[in-house]
Amino acid sequence: MSQNDIKIRNINTDFESVLDGLTEAERQNYFMDKLRSIISEKSEVLGRPYTFFVQTFGCQMNASDSEKVIGILEKVGMKEAPDESADLVIFNTCTVRENANTRLYGHLGSLKKRKKSGEIDCIAICGCMMQQEDIVEHIRKSYKFVDLMFGTFNFHKLAELLYRKYTGEEKQIVEILAAPEKTVERLPKKRKYPFKAGVNIMYGCNNFCTYCIVPYVRGRERSRTPEEILEEIEDLTKDGVIEIMLLGQNVNSYGINFMGESEKIKKNPEYGFPELLEDVCKIDGIKRVRFMTSHPKDLSDRLIEVMRDNPKICHQMHLPVQAGSTELLKRMNRHYTKEHYLGLVDKIKAAIPDISLSTDIMIGFPGETEEDIQDTMDVIRYAEYDQVFTFIYSRRTGTPAASMEQLPEELVNERFQRVLDLVHEVTAKSSARFLGQDAEVLVEELNDHQEGMVTGRMGNNILVHFPGDTSLIGSIQKVKLVEAKGFYYIGELI
Repeated sequence: MSQNDIKIRNINTDFESVLDGLTEAERQNYFMDKLRSIISEKSEVLGRPYTFFVQTFGCQMNASDSEKVIGILEKVGMKEAPDESADLVIFNTCTVRENANTRLYGHLGSLKKRKKSGEIDCIAICGCMMQQEDIVEHIRKSYKFVDLMFGTFNFHKLAELLYRKYTGEEKQIVEILAAPEKTVERLPKKRKYPFKAGVNIMYGCNNFCTYCIVPYVRGRERSRTPEEILEEIEDLTKDGVIEIMLLGQNVNSYGINFMGESEKIKKNPEYGFPELLEDVCKIDGIKRVRFMTSHPKDLSDRLIEVMRDNPKICHQMHLPVQAGSTELLKRMNRHYTKEHYLGLVDKIKAAIPDISLSTDIMIGFPGETEEDIQDTMDVIRYAEYDQVFTFIYSRRTGTPAASMEQLPEELVNERFQRVLDLVHEVTAKSSARFLGQDAEVLVEELNDHQEGMVTGRMGNNILVHFPGDTSLIGSIQKVKLVEAKGFYYIGELI
């Protein structure tokens, strides 16, 4: 039977009176209950569970948002499918780089025929791309078979939006909201790993780097209250979580524009990210604490001290440099110099000698010179990163850099390859420095490529593969590092 043949009646069109006085969270739980009835009816007609598939593009924040989407869909009775051969297909988009947009359009094109035939019941697009009016309008006109579009500020409304889709006459629902004063938290969430979780501590960004679209699609910085964050983490420990990743576009500036009243802030108006880290470390059951991302301009001596003094905080820091040239950093509006950044590297390594540093590096920014590239390569050699994410500059409409004179593609590709070659050389040497040592490894999963092996991460986030079975998953094991393989180790269980 085609999905087009399945007709769902509007179970209750007169629900506004029921919703009066409810909080937003209560409202969404109401719609989850209603949607569960609809999904049950659809599944009965199909003779099988109604399925969904979520494709996530982009950063850790997007991955965290997708966990919320999956949690809601599973709560209303849907079953996750392994690929796009599902009844409901959702794309959670990223718009930081142009290739993410191109990939989405490619996916949509490949699904058009199946959607028109009724094989696919519903296609939804959400996330950062949807906060750009020109892109939304393009999809509305060019991909009319897309059923639902919503942005970064209303993931929590998924059940309500799907309810409208399944019970109404609207061919295409588009709901894009501006940044709210308060976010809706504590809704269902399906974590990839039951023993570790990401927790959003803030939303948005105030930095306005000239190449970056994030402040325009994620809004200005808003911090959750420490009480709300700590309560969420305490609940996670009751559910078996032992590792927490604190998430924000710039965690170092946590404390700006709190979304709610806080007794902790009243008692200590200087409460910021270091203080939040200390409070998280006090929670029983939490064994590891990570965070990302740190902006170099806001990295304080106090944060370094807290990392040094709290054994639960992993000795790992992602500190994006983007470029090694002070002149280029100024054009990027990054608010620090090459010298300031290298000074931070010195401070961090002096306080935490076994720290694992990672970074982002952009090649091809408008106006970049050969001298700028040499400065960037100097920073790579000096910092001795364990991991480097290298990117070619992507022109984003609406950012200041988009109007700057762009570099020839051939030149950018040549420079990118030179930097990448150096990155491989430096990271292989740097990450091998732990060879022969014992390490504590949080076991995450079975190794996909070698039978009888498991895979986990050291506190510094470096991967380790060693003999084991499913009984070890979710536990922290002591492992001897016997072979360095560039960006990972082969180990032996002690």
